[in-house]
Amino acid sequence: MDNFDYKILECLKSDARMSYQRVSEKVGLSISSVGRRIHSMETKNVIEGYTVKINENKLGFTFPVFVFVRLEKQRAENFAYFEKKIKIFPEVVECWLMTGSQDYLLKIITEDVKEFERFLTEKLTTIAGVSSVDSSVPLRCAKQIQSRSER
Repeated sequence: MDNFDYKILECLKSDARMSYQRVSEKVGLSISSVGRRIHSMETKNVIEGYTVKINENKLGFTFPVFVFVRLEKQRAENFAYFEKKIKIFPEVVECWLMTGSQDYLLKIITEDVKEFERFLTEKLTTIAGVSSVDSSVPLRCAKQIQSRSER
């Protein structure tokens, strides 16, 4: 990876549908060189795919919540069981295994506080092995990027 590759990634992060011609104009390489570099990054899984950024608010999902989850026992089989169960719930958009006093950090997105309450009481806390949950509602997002690609 060199500076040109990082510049190409920045172009694709801003517009994954950007043409090779437009990328070549922005980074100062030939179209064929841009194509080869993108193909190489795809082959090496630097670029894992292309996706669409969805405005969840426009779909009515206006209530994000971060939830810390602690399990009764911190064992590999308990982690695997919890992760298998949590993947079923569409409300959970991110699930992170953590270090520290909590086992997981979940990012939940629901339509409103009522839907979150239902998720919490009818889904999350009914998973065997969950010993505690701690929720925080964000006031606003100060920074959000797709991924880090700059050095």
